[in-house]
Amino acid sequence: MSLYWRIFLLNAAVLAAAMVLLLVGPVTVSTPVVLTEALILTGGLAAMLVANAVLVRVGLRPLDRLTRAMTTIDLLRPGHRLVVTGQTGFAGLIRTFNTMLDRLEAERAASTARALSAQEAERHRIAQELHDEIGQTLTAVLLELKRVADQAPPPMRTQVYQVQESTRNGLDEIRRIARRLRPGVLEELGLTSALKALTAEFCTGGLSVQHRLEHCPDLGRDAELVLYRVAQECLTNAARHAGARHVVLVLARRSAEVPTGVELCIRDDGRGLGGAPEGAGIRGMRERALLIGADFAIGPAAGGGTEARLRVPLQSA
Repeated sequence: MSLYWRIFLLNAAVLAAAMVLLLVGPVTVSTPVVLTEALILTGGLAAMLVANAVLVRVGLRPLDRLTRAMTTIDLLRPGHRLVVTGQTGFAGLIRTFNTMLDRLEAERAASTARALSAQEAERHRIAQELHDEIGQTLTAVLLELKRVADQAPPPMRTQVYQVQESTRNGLDEIRRIARRLRPGVLEELGLTSALKALTAEFCTGGLSVQHRLEHCPDLGRDAELVLYRVAQECLTNAARHAGARHVVLVLARRSAEVPTGVELCIRDDGRGLGGAPEGAGIRGMRERALLIGADFAIGPAAGGGTEARLRVPLQSA
């Protein structure tokens, strides 16, 4: 039965009950209306309205549950579905809503995969151009500066050496940026070596990064890239935004909490999230985790700071 007919029949039942009571009851209506009769009719009308409100409220309760689910659903936290209960019309509506969520999550995962794939390709291209074009140009400038410094008089030689040192620092910075854009060590030496190199890069400016890395099975290129990018984003947040002084990065294989899975845990002693809404960085990490069927969680750490955990089941990887 449709929602329209269900509400119609509820109202019809209330009105029919009121008519029967008027027909079989001792109530009469005089002209002019007597005060006692007016009070009885007013009481009957109030009883009708209350009964109608209660019946409609009970009948529409599944809609309230569906409305709450619609306002709280988050596609970055998939898997939440409503239990199909209620009458035929409401059950069909809930099933349709669950089917719509399945389609939206699948479409979002596919579009996110395409976007992240294009992003990685663009990073690869930019890193290649930085290394090949700008890197080679600065290397030629360094050689030219060395030749000029050898031929320059002593008063100018010191200044040329200073320019040469600044150019060398710029070349080192460009190479460092290129390595972050395209982690060649991840492709060549694997995830463990790439994470060691990543933590070494962040051990500057008063930030101390400790790592405990267990030997993990082969996870596949996509899963290892997601683990590396999540670690990179967490370390960047700790260094730039959290004001942390100490960070611990742990990569371990778990068999109790995550059956036959790998867990990456990054904990810092910074100022924490502080109830701030999730930014683009955290949303990006959640989207990357969804691509490989992993579970990403971030929140306050014990004793202060922030703790991020990425759990990657081996079968998903």
